[in-house]
Amino acid sequence: MTAVLATRDLRRSFGALEVTAGVDLALLPGARHALIGPNGAGKSTLINLLTGALRPSAGRVVLAGQDVTDLPVAARVARGLSRTFQINTLFPRLTPLEAVLVAVCRRTGALARPLRRLAGCTAEIDEAHDLVARFGLEAVCDRPTGELAYGQQRLLEIALALAARPRVLLLDEPAAGVPARESAILMSAIAGLPRDVAVLFIEHDMELVFRFAERITVLVAGRILREGTPDEIAGDPEVRRVYLGEDDE
Repeated sequence: MTAVLATRDLRRSFGALEVTAGVDLALLPGARHALIGPNGAGKSTLINLLTGALRPSAGRVVLAGQDVTDLPVAARVARGLSRTFQINTLFPRLTPLEAVLVAVCRRTGALARPLRRLAGCTAEIDEAHDLVARFGLEAVCDRPTGELAYGQQRLLEIALALAARPRVLLLDEPAAGVPARESAILMSAIAGLPRDVAVLFIEHDMELVFRFAERITVLVAGRILREGTPDEIAGDPEVRRVYLGEDDE
């Protein structure tokens, strides 16, 4: 099966420090793939390289069979690559419905026609309502986003990312700062994403990782230490030693 997103000997250095050191990663269509590793392993740097927020020092990024290494962020989004961030970047005064509608209209090109009345964008409005409902935000869809619970804001971020109809969704610590009760709702929503979207997520909560990931890559010091199924990763003594801090007995 051909990877929908792949890297080839991807490298990124900051001066003499090599933060990403020859990473070869392949994300298959429909994947539920976790990227884990200790603090400073280079996980967020790798996500930034995949999305175009950072340029690699060497290596390639391939999306749906096309080399996108030199493309900017917006061009990669247009080709099907969306992401969320550790710290949300929402507009606090917009309601969830307004925010999602803007994102949908941007994808369809409705925003490029300033004289068109928004009320006439019936297909976009219907799609925005569907996305809000998919993530359980109907009851708060008319409230300013800044008034929502943090878990609801994280759900809205994913809804906004899906409004671009991505092939690949990158989630940078989606449950970070979310209370346990809300994180369960959040991760269930992620698990229920359509299978035509491949998901790569960074997460420090190992319970969530092993519950939802079907494949796991362990990154240490900018290099892939191990990759495998959750059972393979959980049973690997080197992963336990380096990442989980366990010694062999």
